[in-house]
Amino acid sequence: MSLKLFEAFGVELEYMLVDAATLDVAPVADRVIRARCGAFSGEIEADRGISWSNELVSHVLELKTTDPTPSLETCAADFTANVTAINDLAARLPRSGGSGGPTRLMPGAMHPWMDPPSQTVLWPHEYAEVYANFHRLFDCHRHGWANLQSVHLNLPFDGDEEFGRLHAAVRLVLPLLPALCASSPLMDGQLTGIACNRLEVYRNNQRAVPSLSGRVVPEPVFSRADYERVILEPIARDVERLDPGGTMKAEWMNSRGAIARFDRGSIEIRVMDIQECPLADLAIVRAVVGVLRWLVSESPCPLAEHQRWPVDPLVRVLDATIRDGDRAVIDDVEYLRVFGITGGSHCRASEVWEHLLDAAGVAFRTDPSLSPLKTILGLGTLSRRLSDALGAGSGPVDRAAMRTVYRDLCDCLAAGRMYGEAAH
Repeated sequence: MSLKLFEAFGVELEYMLVDAATLDVAPVADRVIRARCGAFSGEIEADRGISWSNELVSHVLELKTTDPTPSLETCAADFTANVTAINDLAARLPRSGGSGGPTRLMPGAMHPWMDPPSQTVLWPHEYAEVYANFHRLFDCHRHGWANLQSVHLNLPFDGDEEFGRLHAAVRLVLPLLPALCASSPLMDGQLTGIACNRLEVYRNNQRAVPSLSGRVVPEPVFSRADYERVILEPIARDVERLDPGGTMKAEWMNSRGAIARFDRGSIEIRVMDIQECPLADLAIVRAVVGVLRWLVSESPCPLAEHQRWPVDPLVRVLDATIRDGDRAVIDDVEYLRVFGITGGSHCRASEVWEHLLDAAGVAFRTDPSLSPLKTILGLGTLSRRLSDALGAGSGPVDRAAMRTVYRDLCDCLAAGRMYGEAAH
């Protein structure tokens, strides 16, 4: 039986495994899973309705809701319990062949000094052939493939009418998401001046085949037939040319910031950087769900207004939030009007989010489980807080300073606390 709009949700959180002493990436995800279940499995059901699974690279573990959950309110505690379980196992990994030893999970959407050409290890077990094909086609030993951790939110729909309403709302909100959840200010040991480096490299990682990711913001299509014609069929043609053996499937290769999965009746939002702890991630997820629910209800404006937006103006907003995060200036008056913001020619993205949360009834001022939203709106995105801790600006950063900041970030994940909240 198909799930209706907002009846249940799927959440996926990706984390890096790093050496406990040096914080360098540690390609030991398979060893952590084996320590839990006795085998090099690609996916295992753990505790509290959470599963662990591998990703493309061996230093990343994904935690996800095993089944769609009707309520997100307990998910932060469920994910946190599993983070603790993984950290306990990772800390006790035995040394092997003169290497290895204690490791831990690190949050944040990019490792700050990882060198992908020399440090990438692809997952060698289940689906290794698929990962090898990705590497053959796109060179996965680089940023955009080997060094990025995100949150995925899966939202159900039942039939074309619900898909059209949900897809329209997702397209409008997607460009604003880096202003709430950017957490990747560093790459190659440098502050780049870009709030969300993960998305900056992600949207260019398949540039040789433009059909795969498009422009990250999905095209304005609102039925299954149109989605297949406009998005999936061009991907299928390119995939057939690239992979005549048929290992790769068009649905796997669609890399837009939100993808429709008609086989399971859901849209998966993929543009959110992972935060410092599940409490923050789930607060953001609940905020996004609340705003989408509000938009789908047509409270601010009718569906026809949602669906009229082409890609170009939405990409301009996304460009601004990728670069400047919460401080991005949104100056498209028509875009602001969609959300009921009138009376001015521009405002900061953080102000847009505060308006959206209030309009959608997201009780971030009074609900303790949503308090991370107050930290983000008050102190800025995690990306800005990390940049401020390292001196802001742009340019190379001392490795010792990065280790100090990111060790604190690892401690935030272990303790379930917000980064920098003590200073607020």
